[in-house]
Amino acid sequence: MHTIDHIYINGQFVTPHGEELFDLINPTTGRLDGQVRLGDAEDARRAIAAAKAAFPAFSRTTKAERGAMLQRLHDVVLARAGDAAAAQVEEYGGPLNTSVGRSRYTAKMFLDVKKVMDDHAFVKTVNTARVVLEPVGVVGIITPWNSSAWFIANKVATAIAAGCTVVVKPSELSARQNQILTECFHAAQLPPGVVNIVNGRGDVVGAELSVHPDVNKISFTGSTAVGKSIARLGVDTMKRVTLELGGKSANIILDDADFEKAIPAAIQACFMNNGQACIAGSRLLVPAEKLERVKQLVATAVNAVKVGDPRNADNTIGPLVNQKQFERVQRYIQIGIDEGAELIAGGVGKPAGLEAGYFVKPTAFIHVTNDMTIAREEIFGPVLSVLTYKTEEEAIQIANDTPYGLQAYISSTNLERANRIARSIIAGRVHINGIHDDLIAPFGGFKQSGIGREFGPYGLDSYLEPKAILGVEAQYPR
Repeated sequence: MHTIDHIYINGQFVTPHGEELFDLINPTTGRLDGQVRLGDAEDARRAIAAAKAAFPAFSRTTKAERGAMLQRLHDVVLARAGDAAAAQVEEYGGPLNTSVGRSRYTAKMFLDVKKVMDDHAFVKTVNTARVVLEPVGVVGIITPWNSSAWFIANKVATAIAAGCTVVVKPSELSARQNQILTECFHAAQLPPGVVNIVNGRGDVVGAELSVHPDVNKISFTGSTAVGKSIARLGVDTMKRVTLELGGKSANIILDDADFEKAIPAAIQACFMNNGQACIAGSRLLVPAEKLERVKQLVATAVNAVKVGDPRNADNTIGPLVNQKQFERVQRYIQIGIDEGAELIAGGVGKPAGLEAGYFVKPTAFIHVTNDMTIAREEIFGPVLSVLTYKTEEEAIQIANDTPYGLQAYISSTNLERANRIARSIIAGRVHINGIHDDLIAPFGGFKQSGIGREFGPYGLDSYLEPKAILGVEAQYPR
């Protein structure tokens, strides 16, 4: 049993004012695995006050000073990568083979951001003006449970690089991951008040961050519905917002693609992180004349996916995070059946022998049309919808016919053709022939997939405010 009964404010682990206890359920077994004591609005206000008090001095630190902090953070987070991976496996069912890599990747994030900061011009000359990029102030960071530490690391690292102080409201479902990362922040000996972490509910701690006048910016990753609520709450105090929200990403396989490679890659793009990923390629668009071949390849690939205890490195899909998420995915699978899509793999219910935890059957449908619920709404589970198109123009139209625009995928042996189509896709990122790794390139969405960008210089700029100084040659070394 894991008991987490402290939050982190002003460089100290303190007992929360809030008294609510939240049960931590192991999704593999369905049994109680611990409890976390949740902070409340009073705890959020204490954390905001600490961040506000720390901001004046921290905002004046040099690149070298902040770079040293980011280096220390990398070192301590990497040293705890094994602990963090174990927490991911046990806390939300992340498969072992990806959880270890993701934990190491979390540490690398601090060095990626350090490089971006080192290369970034914080003082520029624009026409006759000296433009100074200054930190926006206190940042409220609100993160989801899927890859919790990874999201926190990116946002905190970028805020530190900009010279901002932060209050983090992580998901209560990820309390163990959050605790390990908090211990790393403490071990890195950051100045008190620069990073504060308050476990708590979104409608309590998250809401307080969204309305408090001393919070200058919110950086949120999560559902589109919650992102809209945060934007509404923050407008009265004119908060800057970065919102990385939901997706219903299209994966277009062109008629000249190598289908024997493209189909297994498409399954991976949809089922990553047990299907619990905003960037999942959950709509697979294929040429109509290739449907029968696609049907065979998809059914074979999905049925070959190994589901089970995430501690077993042979398994590529573990359980969903909790009972609520399990029921959500079951409901969508049934809706797909009811609306007339053809089920070719998986279906409702749990896989045989895995009745104790929140396991679902990896599922695929064909004969899906873009007006069906399973093609319109984000399912957040291992459920693939296969749609067909007759022309390249129709493929682009279907791909863009969605309220979302976070990510897209294209497979083709003709790179010129793939790039031409990529320019027509309305999405923040388009991957050609695979899933590519670049945490310096901007990440974020069009339409209801969000506002703003994260990663690299675009992400860093979102934590900075430009000040134009005219009529005098001012020097602002940073």
